[in-house]
Amino acid sequence: MKSTAVQERDHTSASETLDRLERQFTPEADFTPNGNPVVQARGITRTYGKGDAAVPALAGVDIDITEGRLTAIMGPSGSGKSTLMHILAGLDQPTAGNVWIDGTEITHLKEKRLTQLRRDKIGFIFQSFNLLATLTADENIVLPLSLARRKADEAWRRSVIEAVGLQNRLTHRPAELSGGQQQRVAVARALITRPAVLFADEPTGNLDSRTGGEVLDLLRRSVDEFGQTIIMVTHDAGAASIADRVVFLKDGRVELDEDRMTRDHIYDTIKNLEVAR
Repeated sequence: MKSTAVQERDHTSASETLDRLERQFTPEADFTPNGNPVVQARGITRTYGKGDAAVPALAGVDIDITEGRLTAIMGPSGSGKSTLMHILAGLDQPTAGNVWIDGTEITHLKEKRLTQLRRDKIGFIFQSFNLLATLTADENIVLPLSLARRKADEAWRRSVIEAVGLQNRLTHRPAELSGGQQQRVAVARALITRPAVLFADEPTGNLDSRTGGEVLDLLRRSVDEFGQTIIMVTHDAGAASIADRVVFLKDGRVELDEDRMTRDHIYDTIKNLEVAR
């Protein structure tokens, strides 16, 4: 009887452990954002050049980016959207103002500490993929961890690879992959460190409409299923329509800040902003 009771307890413990792991790593367990800001910016200004040649790119931007949501940043050419993303990601310094990522103020960090924070807290997806040609897809995916001399959590690595659909392409190098597959590798690479925030700079710019749609679906899933926080800069109304929030810049200022919008509404808003310049 005692042996049977021990076996039953062991079975129950193993079952509870499996249930916990399944809840943690199974995409079907949708994430519910708690409303906490992961990225905060206050009074961000950015001026290029000096004196008569000075060009203002941002003029006092305040913004909070909430956890577990996809935020699209849009605006006419020259509105400051790319400059804002670079400053929020710690890739550029503001002329004035402050930025916090996951509670850490980054605008006064020394370069070594800022590099470490970007490595640990931020994921990047670029229009040009930025994969290393000599590495396999799998090696490109785990590259951020390799650079940090950290081992991949195998359960999380498998979850990410399955989510992006690369199970049969892990030994292929970038030249052996389609553009869509390369961008999927880039998405997986950005997710592998479980960053506090993921920045996507025109992630579908080099893709055809069908492949671009697949990548956008993947970004949307990473928010809904993994709870990822994403900031996406895009000029594409269709891409922005998958976002939970769309922030429109004009002349370096936040002109409009809306919850989820349709493609047509976004297109009309951008057109009106361009006409009003």
